[in-house]
Amino acid sequence: MLSVGRYSLPRMKTDLLGQLIMTGVPGKEVDGKTAELFRKVKPGAFILFGRNIESAPQLRKLIDDLRDLSEIEPIITVDQEGGRVSRLRLIGSEPPNAQQLRDKNDVELIRRHGDITGRLLRLFGFNLDLCPVLDISFDDDADNSLRGRCYGKTVDQVVHNAGAFNGALRGQGIASCGKHFPGYSAAGSDAHYELPRIDRTREQLDRNELAVFREFAHDVDSMMICHGWYPCFEPEKTPATLSPRIIADLLRNELGFDGLVMTDDLDMGAILTGYRLENTIRLAIAAGNDVAMICHRIPEIENVQRILASLPQDQIDRALESVARFKEGLAPPDEFSEDAFRRIDDEIRDLRVAVLGEERSRQMTSQSVQRSPVEMF
Repeated sequence: MLSVGRYSLPRMKTDLLGQLIMTGVPGKEVDGKTAELFRKVKPGAFILFGRNIESAPQLRKLIDDLRDLSEIEPIITVDQEGGRVSRLRLIGSEPPNAQQLRDKNDVELIRRHGDITGRLLRLFGFNLDLCPVLDISFDDDADNSLRGRCYGKTVDQVVHNAGAFNGALRGQGIASCGKHFPGYSAAGSDAHYELPRIDRTREQLDRNELAVFREFAHDVDSMMICHGWYPCFEPEKTPATLSPRIIADLLRNELGFDGLVMTDDLDMGAILTGYRLENTIRLAIAAGNDVAMICHRIPEIENVQRILASLPQDQIDRALESVARFKEGLAPPDEFSEDAFRRIDDEIRDLRVAVLGEERSRQMTSQSVQRSPVEMF
């Protein structure tokens, strides 16, 4: 396997283009057809979902196999926030979600959650967690996919609580990802199905959503761009994911963020209902994204590689440099054992009881087997 650090040159351009792709994985093991596809495209990042998880040993083997297929150390990531957005609850205990931790009003419990989460992910071989959610909850009951996932109702509350989780997670060697930039809080619909129009003025954003992201611009390792349309930035209907005004101008230049920038899943309805794959990839990289996320249309990553090969060299070089810089900080996995997993799982159960109490914790255990029909990001 090649070094995690800077890519050595000369290298064939097509050999490196896959570094700009984050792909889902079809099943619980890497079959021959999938292995052939991944060897050909050489994805730089893999994201796992419930469909990939059956048991603790199986999950670690899957992640080890993905590493073995990769010439360059891959990003291996998952959404492990807490509550319903906890992929690993399929094989263990469900952690409390951000709102439950917020309502308990004990920041030490949030730090404990971040610490446990980091150790859990290192044990399986993940190196990036797609959290913390940095959105403010303007309405805890809003139907915009954020229910239960927000660390606060005010800027200060989100900064305080999400900051505690973020610091503890990174302290265990797991890279973090702030989402959903530039702030999904005021969305009136769910981007998994359609593109939300977010009618916030620049002044409103500066006082609220962007005030949070400014605080984290130098404290998270990556940022995920959301599929929301912000008319104050883009008068024409344009997702933030594809907007150079939001990514290059606002996030990079104004906020000074120099970490990895990734799209939210480009297989979500907000994108699929308005853009063909070729335009999506061209616009996403031109806007300033470093990594294009394709979670479900996995065979299409070969087409994504082809599209990337046609893009301007300066855009490709910029994104490759960002990916390489990010990978320099990745930590290796811990040694795996089922006993170690059971010990950490006991800690998650104890944390849940500390946050929710015994009775409510038992109710969550019985409900956690019912998976959401849509896997949230």
